[in-house]
Amino acid sequence: MTILIKNATIIDPESAFHRQKKDLLIENGKFKEINTTISNSDKYQIVEFDNLYISSGWFDMSVSFGEPGFEERETIANGLLTAAKSGFTAVALQPNCFPIADNQAAIAFAKNKSTGSATQIFPIGALTKNSEGKDLAELFDMKNAGAIAFGDYNKNLNNANLMKIALQYTQDFNGLVLAFCEDENVKGNGVANEGISATKLGLKGIPALAEELQIARNLFILEYCGGKIHFPTISTKKSVELIREAKTKNLNVTCSVSTHHLTLNDKALQEFDTRLKVSPPLRDEETRKFLLEAVLDGTIDAITSDHNPIDIEHKKMEFDLAKNGTIGLESAFGALLGVLPLELVIEKLTFARNIFGIEKPKIAVGEKAEITLFDPDIKWTFTKDSIQSKSKNSAFLGTNLTGKPLGIYNNNTLILNK
Repeated sequence: MTILIKNATIIDPESAFHRQKKDLLIENGKFKEINTTISNSDKYQIVEFDNLYISSGWFDMSVSFGEPGFEERETIANGLLTAAKSGFTAVALQPNCFPIADNQAAIAFAKNKSTGSATQIFPIGALTKNSEGKDLAELFDMKNAGAIAFGDYNKNLNNANLMKIALQYTQDFNGLVLAFCEDENVKGNGVANEGISATKLGLKGIPALAEELQIARNLFILEYCGGKIHFPTISTKKSVELIREAKTKNLNVTCSVSTHHLTLNDKALQEFDTRLKVSPPLRDEETRKFLLEAVLDGTIDAITSDHNPIDIEHKKMEFDLAKNGTIGLESAFGALLGVLPLELVIEKLTFARNIFGIEKPKIAVGEKAEITLFDPDIKWTFTKDSIQSKSKNSAFLGTNLTGKPLGIYNNNTLILNK
């Protein structure tokens, strides 16, 4: 397949064509020519939009698909199509399926299911067996099968000694530990951010302290024994400050934040809408603005949609009983452009490759073509009709967005969002 992309503004600071409008000819999955004008041919499939931009392919570092075990929430095939139409050429798949992905067979299964897809899967293996926090899983075997990191999705590892052993063990093969932080005893029965909104609504609060205690503990362990640690979906001011301080000590630490924590606050819970029940909980407006500042100053390394489909039976129920999670792939780009500048959004949606040690695609002649196509100026409303996912539990339903992914090209496959 030979594809000619017409009049595309390239956003890639590492490319010689950054901020330039070019035609791009792609043949057999590689850039054959990049020029101001390339003549059309009957042999080419022409891709042209009124306001087309392209960048290197976006990477979402935290998605859940359900399969195997929870196919009613999402299948891998539909999840990958959703990711492609949302602008993502690669996703890191969480291990929270059934059974938990805690062995090399489960990692191989996920990778094999993505064979031939435009969007690639990079599996995350569970850190502990069955994500129960008692014994380490088969980390080295999973790495050999293709796992890029190890973590128990949205589960805190209570055993400090086991965290120490994990950080020590993974150093032998340069492994990365993901440490979701939320002290279960401090959290208690909390379901929303501890603060004015939760009090007014009569909801039990989750203190910021629940996250911060575990961040501090894990950083002490990291400083003691070395290793690499990533804190996913941090959500408090003190968490940011602790990680910022750790970076000044040259500890090998990175962190990410979710799209919804950058764009929504706990006042959105006024209607007890369970689509807004997430983990960690939405914080107050002051914290949301602080998280944005931490993205701007580089303390927060990456942004994830934290895409987590939940079936209606576990979402449409009392707020206290509903499962945590929101889908986020389809709305991530448009939501982020409402609070951050375009080039920074692209940087934070691609930076996860650096965290996982995955080579970033290049926009240059002779290189493999792995790109995202988008229009940063389209204004649209996110409705149920906008959702490709099987589950519809989006925190952004009814939200007016600016900026929309138009599709991707990867693995010699073009997927357009039409």
